[in-house]
Amino acid sequence: MKIGILSRRPSLYSTAALRTAGEARGHDMHVIDYLRCYMNIASHSPSVMYGGKSLEGFDAIIPRIGASRTFYGTAVVRQFEVMGVYPVNESQAITRSRDKLRCLQLLSRKGIGLPVTGFAHSTKDIEGLVNIAGGAPLVIKLLEGTQGIGVVLAETRKAAESVIEAFRGLDANILVQEFIAEAGGNDIRCFVVNDKVVASMIRKAAPGEFRSNLHRGGTAEKIRITPEERSTAVRSAKAMGLRVAGVDLLRSNHGPVVMEVNSSPGLEGIETASGVDVAAKIIEFIELEAKPGKTRDTVKG
Repeated sequence: MKIGILSRRPSLYSTAALRTAGEARGHDMHVIDYLRCYMNIASHSPSVMYGGKSLEGFDAIIPRIGASRTFYGTAVVRQFEVMGVYPVNESQAITRSRDKLRCLQLLSRKGIGLPVTGFAHSTKDIEGLVNIAGGAPLVIKLLEGTQGIGVVLAETRKAAESVIEAFRGLDANILVQEFIAEAGGNDIRCFVVNDKVVASMIRKAAPGEFRSNLHRGGTAEKIRITPEERSTAVRSAKAMGLRVAGVDLLRSNHGPVVMEVNSSPGLEGIETASGVDVAAKIIEFIELEAKPGKTRDTVKG
Protein backbone atom coordinates (compact mmCIF):
# COMPACT_ATOMS: atom_id res chain seq x y z
CA MET A 1 0.00 0.00 0.00
CA LYS A 2 1.03 3.60 -0.56
CA ILE A 3 0.52 5.45 2.72
CA GLY A 4 1.05 9.14 3.43
CA ILE A 5 1.86 10.51 6.89
CA LEU A 6 0.75 14.15 7.16
CA SER A 7 3.40 15.55 9.50
CA ARG A 8 5.57 18.66 9.73
CA ARG A 9 8.84 16.78 10.31
CA PRO A 10 10.04 13.24 9.49
CA SER A 11 12.28 13.32 12.59
CA LEU A 12 9.39 13.46 15.07
CA TYR A 13 9.21 10.24 17.09
CA SER A 14 5.62 9.41 16.15
CA THR A 15 6.20 10.11 12.47
CA ALA A 16 9.41 8.07 12.36
CA ALA A 17 7.77 5.19 14.27
CA LEU A 18 4.83 5.04 11.85
CA ARG A 19 7.14 5.18 8.84
CA THR A 20 9.35 2.40 10.23
CA ALA A 21 6.36 0.23 11.12
CA GLY A 22 4.85 0.66 7.67
CA GLU A 23 8.09 -0.08 5.84
CA ALA A 24 8.66 -3.14 8.00
CA ARG A 25 5.35 -4.50 6.70
CA GLY A 26 6.26 -3.78 3.09
CA HIS A 27 4.36 -0.54 2.51
CA ASP A 28 5.45 2.51 0.51
CA MET A 29 5.55 5.23 3.17
CA HIS A 30 5.71 8.98 2.46
CA VAL A 31 6.01 11.82 4.98
CA ILE A 32 4.16 14.90 3.69
CA ASP A 33 4.42 18.37 5.24
CA TYR A 34 0.76 19.30 5.08
CA LEU A 35 1.51 23.03 5.36
CA ARG A 36 3.39 22.81 2.05
CA CYS A 37 0.47 21.14 0.32
CA TYR A 38 -1.77 23.19 -1.91
CA MET A 39 -5.02 22.11 -3.43
CA ASN A 40 -6.81 22.14 -6.75
CA ILE A 41 -10.47 22.18 -5.79
CA ALA A 42 -12.18 21.06 -8.98
CA SER A 43 -15.33 19.04 -9.57
CA HIS A 44 -13.85 16.51 -11.97
CA SER A 45 -10.19 16.21 -10.97
CA PRO A 46 -9.55 17.37 -7.40
CA SER A 47 -5.92 17.08 -6.36
CA VAL A 48 -3.36 17.84 -3.69
CA MET A 49 -0.11 19.37 -4.92
CA TYR A 50 3.23 19.09 -3.13
CA GLY A 51 6.56 20.39 -4.40
CA GLY A 52 5.02 21.10 -7.79
CA LYS A 53 3.72 17.55 -8.23
CA SER A 54 0.29 16.02 -7.76
CA LEU A 55 0.05 13.51 -4.90
CA GLU A 56 -1.50 10.50 -6.56
CA GLY A 57 -1.99 6.81 -5.96
CA PHE A 58 -2.28 6.94 -2.17
CA ASP A 59 -4.32 4.22 -0.50
CA ALA A 60 -4.43 5.86 2.95
CA ILE A 61 -3.23 8.86 4.95
CA ILE A 62 -2.34 9.15 8.61
CA PRO A 63 -3.06 12.71 9.79
CA ARG A 64 -0.61 14.03 12.41
CA ILE A 65 -2.07 17.54 12.57
CA GLY A 66 -0.70 19.97 15.17
CA ALA A 67 -3.31 21.72 17.31
CA SER A 68 -2.24 25.18 16.12
CA ARG A 69 -2.57 24.07 12.49
CA THR A 70 -5.98 22.42 12.70
CA PHE A 71 -7.77 24.62 10.14
CA TYR A 72 -5.31 24.15 7.28
CA GLY A 73 -4.37 20.61 8.24
CA THR A 74 -7.96 19.39 8.21
CA ALA A 75 -8.52 21.16 4.88
CA VAL A 76 -5.73 19.00 3.42
CA VAL A 77 -7.23 15.86 4.98
CA ARG A 78 -10.63 16.80 3.57
CA GLN A 79 -9.15 17.21 0.10
CA PHE A 80 -7.69 13.70 0.26
CA GLU A 81 -11.14 12.49 1.31
CA VAL A 82 -12.65 14.18 -1.77
CA MET A 83 -10.08 12.26 -3.84
CA GLY A 84 -11.25 8.97 -2.30
CA VAL A 85 -8.14 8.39 -0.15
CA TYR A 86 -8.81 6.58 3.14
CA PRO A 87 -8.04 8.72 6.23
CA VAL A 88 -7.15 7.04 9.53
CA ASN A 89 -9.03 9.91 11.19
CA GLU A 90 -11.46 11.94 9.14
CA SER A 91 -11.28 15.72 8.93
CA GLN A 92 -14.62 16.25 10.65
CA ALA A 93 -13.67 13.99 13.57
CA ILE A 94 -10.35 15.83 14.03
CA THR A 95 -12.09 19.22 14.04
CA ARG A 96 -14.73 17.94 16.45
CA SER A 97 -12.21 16.66 18.98
CA ARG A 98 -10.06 19.82 18.79
CA ASP A 99 -12.97 21.98 19.95
CA LYS A 100 -12.83 21.21 23.68
CA LEU A 101 -16.28 22.59 24.41
CA ARG A 102 -17.92 20.72 21.53
CA CYS A 103 -16.05 17.57 22.56
CA LEU A 104 -17.37 17.74 26.12
CA GLN A 105 -20.90 18.47 24.93
CA LEU A 106 -20.87 15.40 22.67
CA LEU A 107 -19.45 13.20 25.41
CA SER A 108 -22.10 14.49 27.79
CA ARG A 109 -24.82 13.63 25.30
CA LYS A 110 -23.51 10.05 25.19
CA GLY A 111 -23.66 9.80 28.99
CA ILE A 112 -19.88 9.51 29.38
CA GLY A 113 -18.42 10.51 32.76
CA LEU A 114 -17.04 14.05 32.89
CA PRO A 115 -15.85 16.48 35.54
CA VAL A 116 -18.47 19.13 36.32
CA THR A 117 -17.77 21.83 33.73
CA GLY A 118 -18.91 25.41 33.24
CA PHE A 119 -18.63 27.79 30.29
CA ALA A 120 -19.67 31.43 30.03
CA HIS A 121 -18.89 34.56 28.03
CA SER A 122 -19.52 37.54 30.27
CA THR A 123 -17.37 38.51 33.28
CA LYS A 124 -20.64 39.46 34.97
CA ASP A 125 -21.36 35.76 35.35
CA ILE A 126 -18.11 34.73 37.05
CA GLU A 127 -19.72 33.99 40.41
CA GLY A 128 -22.29 31.69 38.83
CA LEU A 129 -19.59 29.99 36.77
CA VAL A 130 -17.51 29.25 39.86
CA ASN A 131 -20.60 27.89 41.62
CA ILE A 132 -21.30 25.48 38.73
CA ALA A 133 -17.89 23.88 39.25
CA GLY A 134 -18.59 23.49 42.95
CA GLY A 135 -16.44 26.40 44.13
CA ALA A 136 -12.71 26.39 44.80
CA PRO A 137 -10.41 24.68 44.25
CA LEU A 138 -11.19 24.45 40.55
CA VAL A 139 -9.36 24.14 37.24
CA ILE A 140 -9.50 26.87 34.60
CA LYS A 141 -8.60 25.94 31.01
CA LEU A 142 -8.06 27.88 27.83
CA LEU A 143 -10.06 26.20 25.07
CA GLU A 144 -7.08 26.56 22.72
CA GLY A 145 -4.46 25.24 25.17
CA THR A 146 -2.38 22.07 24.59
CA GLN A 147 0.11 19.96 26.56
CA GLY A 148 -0.97 21.53 29.85
CA ILE A 149 -0.39 25.10 28.64
CA GLY A 150 -3.24 27.41 29.59
CA VAL A 151 -4.38 25.23 32.52
CA VAL A 152 -4.53 26.88 35.95
CA LEU A 153 -5.47 25.46 39.34
CA ALA A 154 -7.22 28.13 41.38
CA GLU A 155 -7.14 27.12 45.04
CA THR A 156 -9.44 29.85 46.35
CA ARG A 157 -12.62 31.48 45.07
CA LYS A 158 -10.88 34.87 44.91
CA ALA A 159 -8.03 33.43 42.85
CA ALA A 160 -10.51 31.72 40.52
CA GLU A 161 -12.44 34.94 39.96
CA SER A 162 -9.22 36.86 39.27
CA VAL A 163 -7.91 34.32 36.75
CA ILE A 164 -11.27 34.09 34.95
CA GLU A 165 -11.53 37.86 34.77
CA ALA A 166 -7.96 38.12 33.42
CA PHE A 167 -8.54 35.50 30.73
CA ARG A 168 -11.82 37.06 29.68
CA GLY A 169 -10.11 40.47 29.58
CA LEU A 170 -7.89 38.97 26.87
CA ASP A 171 -11.05 37.75 25.07
CA ALA A 172 -9.94 34.15 25.63
CA ASN A 173 -12.51 31.34 25.69
CA ILE A 174 -12.23 29.29 28.87
CA LEU A 175 -13.73 26.34 30.68
CA VAL A 176 -13.91 25.88 34.43
CA GLN A 177 -13.95 22.37 35.86
CA GLU A 178 -14.18 20.76 39.24
CA PHE A 179 -10.82 19.73 40.66
CA ILE A 180 -10.66 15.94 41.05
CA ALA A 181 -8.47 15.91 44.16
CA GLU A 182 -8.67 12.15 44.62
CA ALA A 183 -6.82 11.63 41.32
CA GLY A 184 -3.68 12.82 43.14
CA GLY A 185 -2.27 14.59 40.08
CA ASN A 186 -2.35 11.38 38.05
CA ASP A 187 -4.21 10.62 34.85
CA ILE A 188 -4.56 7.63 32.55
CA ARG A 189 -3.92 7.73 28.80
CA CYS A 190 -5.76 5.03 26.86
CA PHE A 191 -4.69 4.57 23.25
CA VAL A 192 -7.64 3.47 21.13
CA VAL A 193 -7.27 1.91 17.68
CA ASN A 194 -10.34 0.71 15.79
CA ASP A 195 -12.59 0.62 18.86
CA LYS A 196 -10.06 -1.24 21.03
CA VAL A 197 -7.69 -0.02 23.75
CA VAL A 198 -4.33 -1.32 22.52
CA ALA A 199 -2.16 0.31 25.20
CA SER A 200 -2.51 2.33 28.39
CA MET A 201 -0.31 4.18 30.84
CA ILE A 202 -0.64 6.19 34.02
CA ARG A 203 1.00 9.61 34.02
CA LYS A 204 2.11 11.04 37.36
CA ALA A 205 2.62 14.74 37.95
CA ALA A 206 5.98 16.09 39.00
CA PRO A 207 6.30 17.17 42.68
CA GLY A 208 4.43 20.42 43.30
CA GLU A 209 2.60 20.13 39.96
CA PHE A 210 -1.02 19.10 39.36
CA ARG A 211 -0.69 18.60 35.59
CA SER A 212 0.55 15.15 34.62
CA ASN A 213 1.65 15.99 31.06
CA LEU A 214 5.00 14.43 30.17
CA HIS A 215 5.96 17.77 28.57
CA ARG A 216 5.65 19.31 32.04
CA GLY A 217 7.93 16.88 33.84
CA GLY A 218 5.45 14.11 34.54
CA THR A 219 6.42 10.45 34.48
CA ALA A 220 4.62 7.47 32.96
CA GLU A 221 4.35 3.75 33.56
CA LYS A 222 2.25 0.85 32.37
CA ILE A 223 -1.11 0.30 34.06
CA ARG A 224 -3.87 -2.27 33.95
CA ILE A 225 -7.13 -0.42 33.41
CA THR A 226 -10.54 -1.53 34.62
CA PRO A 227 -13.31 -2.75 32.28
CA GLU A 228 -15.21 0.49 33.00
CA GLU A 229 -12.18 2.59 32.04
CA ARG A 230 -11.69 0.55 28.87
CA SER A 231 -15.34 0.98 27.92
CA THR A 232 -15.23 4.72 28.65
CA ALA A 233 -12.17 5.19 26.43
CA VAL A 234 -13.70 3.29 23.51
CA ARG A 235 -17.05 5.07 23.80
CA SER A 236 -15.29 8.44 23.92
CA ALA A 237 -13.34 7.77 20.72
CA LYS A 238 -16.50 6.58 18.99
CA ALA A 239 -18.40 9.66 20.17
CA MET A 240 -15.82 11.80 18.35
CA GLY A 241 -15.81 9.56 15.28
CA LEU A 242 -12.09 8.85 15.77
CA ARG A 243 -10.57 5.52 14.71
CA VAL A 244 -7.25 6.37 16.40
CA ALA A 245 -7.34 8.42 19.60
CA GLY A 246 -5.68 9.08 22.92
CA VAL A 247 -8.29 9.32 25.66
CA ASP A 248 -7.24 10.90 28.96
CA LEU A 249 -9.11 9.78 32.08
CA LEU A 250 -9.06 10.61 35.77
CA ARG A 251 -10.05 8.16 38.48
CA SER A 252 -12.68 9.97 40.51
CA ASN A 253 -14.82 8.85 43.44
CA HIS A 254 -17.73 8.41 41.03
CA GLY A 255 -15.84 6.46 38.36
CA PRO A 256 -13.66 7.42 35.39
CA VAL A 257 -14.09 10.92 34.00
CA VAL A 258 -12.78 12.02 30.60
CA MET A 259 -10.54 15.05 30.42
CA GLU A 260 -9.62 15.05 26.73
CA VAL A 261 -9.87 13.08 23.50
CA ASN A 262 -6.78 13.59 21.33
CA SER A 263 -6.91 12.95 17.57
CA SER A 264 -3.10 12.99 17.11
CA PRO A 265 -1.78 11.35 20.28
CA GLY A 266 1.98 11.02 20.64
CA LEU A 267 3.47 7.54 20.45
CA GLU A 268 6.74 7.89 22.35
CA GLY A 269 5.36 8.03 25.88
CA ILE A 270 2.78 5.28 25.45
CA GLU A 271 5.15 2.93 23.60
CA THR A 272 7.93 3.42 26.15
CA ALA A 273 5.64 2.96 29.16
CA SER A 274 3.51 0.10 27.86
CA GLY A 275 6.03 -1.80 25.74
CA VAL A 276 3.41 -2.03 22.97
CA ASP A 277 4.35 -1.23 19.35
CA VAL A 278 1.40 1.11 18.86
CA ALA A 279 2.65 2.29 15.46
CA ALA A 280 2.44 -1.30 14.18
CA LYS A 281 -1.11 -1.57 15.55
CA ILE A 282 -2.10 1.50 13.49
CA ILE A 283 -0.53 0.07 10.32
CA GLU A 284 -2.29 -3.27 10.88
CA PHE A 285 -5.57 -1.40 11.26
CA ILE A 286 -4.97 0.41 7.93
CA GLU A 287 -4.29 -2.92 6.22
CA LEU A 288 -7.60 -4.24 7.53
CA GLU A 289 -9.82 -1.21 6.94
CA ALA A 290 -8.46 1.00 4.15
CA LYS A 291 -10.69 1.01 1.08
CA PRO A 292 -11.03 3.75 -1.57
CA GLY A 293 -13.65 6.30 -0.56
CA LYS A 294 -14.47 4.47 2.67
CA THR A 295 -15.69 6.64 5.56
CA ARG A 296 -17.70 5.94 8.67
CA ASP A 297 -18.14 9.29 10.44
CA THR A 298 -21.82 9.25 11.35
CA VAL A 299 -21.55 11.30 14.55
CA LYS A 300 -24.03 14.16 14.71
CA GLY A 301 -22.83 17.44 16.16
